[in-house]
Amino acid sequence: MAPADRRPLSIGRLQFVDGLRGVAIILMVINHTSRDWMDVQMGWARYHLVYGSLIWPASIFLFLVGFCLPISYYRRGDSEGLLGDLRKYFRRGIGIIVAGYVLNVIMLPRGPVPPEERFWHGGVLQTIGLSIIVLGPLVPVLRRQWARWMLLALAVLVYLSFGWSRPALARWCAAHPIIGLAIFGDFPPWPWLSAALIGLVLGWWWLEARARGPETEKRYFATAAVIGLVFLLAYDAWEFWIPTSPRFGFPRDWGLNHYWTPRGVTTFLIIAGDAWLLALCYWLMEVRRWEMPWLVTLGQTALVLYFVHQLIEETLIHRMLGLRFNNWILYWSANIALIVLCVYIGRLWQTVKPRLRTLAGLAPA
Repeated sequence: MAPADRRPLSIGRLQFVDGLRGVAIILMVINHTSRDWMDVQMGWARYHLVYGSLIWPASIFLFLVGFCLPISYYRRGDSEGLLGDLRKYFRRGIGIIVAGYVLNVIMLPRGPVPPEERFWHGGVLQTIGLSIIVLGPLVPVLRRQWARWMLLALAVLVYLSFGWSRPALARWCAAHPIIGLAIFGDFPPWPWLSAALIGLVLGWWWLEARARGPETEKRYFATAAVIGLVFLLAYDAWEFWIPTSPRFGFPRDWGLNHYWTPRGVTTFLIIAGDAWLLALCYWLMEVRRWEMPWLVTLGQTALVLYFVHQLIEETLIHRMLGLRFNNWILYWSANIALIVLCVYIGRLWQTVKPRLRTLAGLAPA
């Protein structure tokens, strides 16, 4: 499609993307507090909350990394060339990777990794940064339909190959513990790069749909909701014909270096949830025009809040104060208070950030 045929991409139209990222922040907060603020005496309800709040946030974050990467290129239709794009996306990604290692130092000591190994430990920020570095230069090839299908096939292959290789990876990580934790820590690039690859292709298809008009864009997200329903039905059918044990818990998935990776039927549930949340945020915030500035704030300041909420919920409340909320009313009240606090911290950061950039002599973001 020629650039002249494209509708301009207004910033306001991206509110639903920030909203979805805000949903991921809320789920991540709940996952961390469900582990740190309650004891096992809370029973299976706590266990299911820990598991249920874990399976979506990282996949949403990484999906949105890919989903948003094509926006600038599609809007302007220009590229700095391979070397220029490599430099641009390397600068973006390396900052997030460094932030991940800074967080490792701030959060010392934290299990299951010994403190002396924690600095090198990989995590979701490292995977997000690497995804930007690797996938950013690929954006121009999305103009070709065959390339988009090849990238989708690559995403599936990356995920499946992890399952095929996991026994060998476990042996390799045991023989090389430090580098093994650096590469295969929490949400490692292999296989989590798959989520960003899928987001990259679907983000381009969204931009094409958007360029054709509002009705085509609505059909795009309606299709996403239908795909989510198909995967949910597939999940239910799998559990009916080949029930997993347990039906909703960690043993049915993969583990490597004591960290979780979804397996088999769990991926169906993740895809269904991500698709529905994407479609729901679009429908509420773009079609129905719901104003949810608090959710948008959480999404727009997600990186800062990723740091701050852990300092509050784990370092301050869990470690220093040793507080436990072994009562569901107290637990949910404390979570609401923490999320509200995060909203105000996010707004404060949005106010302070431009001034800090000015003091540092940097251009406004």
